[in-house]
Amino acid sequence: MPYVAVSAISHPGLLRERNEDSLVVGPWTLCGTVTENPQTLVFPLGTPLVVAVADGLGGHPGGEVASSLVARQLAALGPALTSEVAVRDAVNACNRAVYQAAGGDRETELTAMGTTVAGVVVRSDSVLVFNVGDSQVLAAGGDGLRQVSVDDNPPHPPGRTVSLVTQCLGGSPTYRAVHPHVTSETPAPGERYLICSDGLTDPVPTDVLEEILGEHDDGRAAFELWKAAIEAGGPDNITVAVVRLGQE
Repeated sequence: MPYVAVSAISHPGLLRERNEDSLVVGPWTLCGTVTENPQTLVFPLGTPLVVAVADGLGGHPGGEVASSLVARQLAALGPALTSEVAVRDAVNACNRAVYQAAGGDRETELTAMGTTVAGVVVRSDSVLVFNVGDSQVLAAGGDGLRQVSVDDNPPHPPGRTVSLVTQCLGGSPTYRAVHPHVTSETPAPGERYLICSDGLTDPVPTDVLEEILGEHDDGRAAFELWKAAIEAGGPDNITVAVVRLGQE
């Protein structure tokens, strides 16, 4: 029987006071908390399974509120995410929900709270990849590591990272529409997906990510990725989910 194994870990890193990342794996959510060890969940392949990371915006109020709202909304909508249109509609609904939870047109202590989001929806015949912001989805296979999400960052010199994002969910005192990046692809045999916040991809070079995923599967891969971010200084919240399609 075909199945989907998802191994995940979420941690505040070494420099942040709290974890503003949230994670959704099917009906399961992990919001603004800390896991000391990776958790591995296994699901039968069939009903659409959403796996996503939401990274609350630093420097804005309520980052953990925004990210947890998005994670829980995606968990509720997950089984209905059967098409690119459905995913796009769900992300747009999350954007509206974050804005309304921040007070809408009224100024509150949560005004301009926001979050990025990136994830996959695993279907029986394909994978839908989506994101808004700079959290990433990467595919690891025989040809190495390739990014399948699209960073919403302004242009920057090669080799430098930029913490600014050109679009996110919420994040503004006034309502702003978003244009989610949504694509569909058929995974190659043995291909896995890495979904993560920039607390992993900013401090850890791509070749290190590729090496870890080439050597390890599931929970061990998630742990080694987290460990690499910590050894690189752990400057931000670190949330990692490794998705593998298998056959019993």
